[in-house]
Amino acid sequence: MLGIQQRLQQRQIQSPQQVLLSSLLQLPLLKFEQQIKLEIETNPLLEVVEDMDQTQEEMQDEEQELDLDDKKEDDEEEKEEIDGEDSGDAVEDMDKGDELLDEADWEAILGDDTTPDTRAPKDDSAEVFERPEVSAVSLYDHLLEQLHMLNLNEKDNEIGEYIIWNINEVGYLSCDIAVIAHNLDVDVEDVERILKMIQRFDPVGIGARTLQECLLVQLEEKQPQDELAIEVIRDHFEDFTNKRYEKIVKKLDITYDDLRDVLTEILKLNPKPGEGYTSFANNVIIPDLTVEKDGDDFRIILNDWNIPNLRINNSYKKLLMDKKNTSRSTKEFVRKRLESARWLINSIHQRRLTILRVMETIVQKQRDFFEKGPEAIKPMILKDVAEEINMDISTISRVTNGKYVQTEWGVFELKYFFSEGIRTDDGENVSNRRIKQIIKDIIDNEDPHKPLNDQKIADLLKKEGYNLARRTVAKYREQMGIPVSRLRRGI
Repeated sequence: MLGIQQRLQQRQIQSPQQVLLSSLLQLPLLKFEQQIKLEIETNPLLEVVEDMDQTQEEMQDEEQELDLDDKKEDDEEEKEEIDGEDSGDAVEDMDKGDELLDEADWEAILGDDTTPDTRAPKDDSAEVFERPEVSAVSLYDHLLEQLHMLNLNEKDNEIGEYIIWNINEVGYLSCDIAVIAHNLDVDVEDVERILKMIQRFDPVGIGARTLQECLLVQLEEKQPQDELAIEVIRDHFEDFTNKRYEKIVKKLDITYDDLRDVLTEILKLNPKPGEGYTSFANNVIIPDLTVEKDGDDFRIILNDWNIPNLRINNSYKKLLMDKKNTSRSTKEFVRKRLESARWLINSIHQRRLTILRVMETIVQKQRDFFEKGPEAIKPMILKDVAEEINMDISTISRVTNGKYVQTEWGVFELKYFFSEGIRTDDGENVSNRRIKQIIKDIIDNEDPHKPLNDQKIADLLKKEGYNLARRTVAKYREQMGIPVSRLRRGI
């Protein structure tokens, strides 16, 4: 049976401005610039402020205030006239009353000086210049150009283009040739033939389906050919990748010196032929912040020199105040854009302040890092910063994710400064990043003919006062992408 019930419920709902600020906070610098440019293009009320416009703008603001005072007097006179109208014009009076109410709201909005500055603040000390665009030929353009130089027939050219567009960024074919043949309604043999042609393009080995095929194509194209290296990759690839060198030496009846020469030749090959042709623009890191030594303290600079100063366009302010010549539909359109513009300008301002506060706290808590380098980093979690500046952990996560800082020791993602701690025998809390670096140093200095297993590494760490279990060493090693001892063994 249907019924009506009342239920008291407490929910947290974000305002549109909070949603906008959250979305802007998580954007890295380049995407943030793109978002601002998009907002400027789509919202006519947003206007870029040039430095030379500052004095003129202040004069216009003074004139606007005078106009507002005059219009308030006119509105009071019109209200007195409306009160004297007869009841036969009731509908018309209601429309006029609505318009007057709207204009009173506009005066409150446009004359409100208590909100944050309508211009996004910038660091005047930072050099202002246009970031140059990087000119780069993509991997696909490079391959398509070589394909079209072959003057293939229409069907072969279609197969070639289909193959190229299914090569991933590291240079391997990501689609089965049987699927390509089915989709293009051609024979598998034709796809295989065109694929072999493409694999001989520059870079050689592009479009390979496996690492073995990639290396083999490069060895076959190299002149003069190394027949022994080709045989090792073609017929003994599994033993080679698992470093079972003694089996290879025995099966091929060769010496370890011969195998060492083969290994030297294979190490010259490119296992990821597509990497050198990925767009440079996608790989470059533009630091969001810079931390510089300034005497006994540190100076934090937000690299927002390419973010334009914004304000509300004065022309639309005047349009809103013109009650006689501006329709209600126009006012409604401008009202929505005005709210959006004000939210954006305020959010830019809040984003800047939030990022600076987070970075200041990181510098304060990781001062040893900025003075001595990565080996002095301390354990710290997001909660430590959140409690220090009285913000939510999710806000700190948005700020630190994908943001980079230029330091004396290099460029680091803000996430780098957060890590769990490990207590040593001396009672000192040490960041697990420092432990990982120690493990890496141990492995880098081990005997390549007798690499250390995880238990031996754990024993060495224990002698230094770091009590780590073998499985913890294994976890850290895997996180750093270092293979097990068997795969680190040299010839």
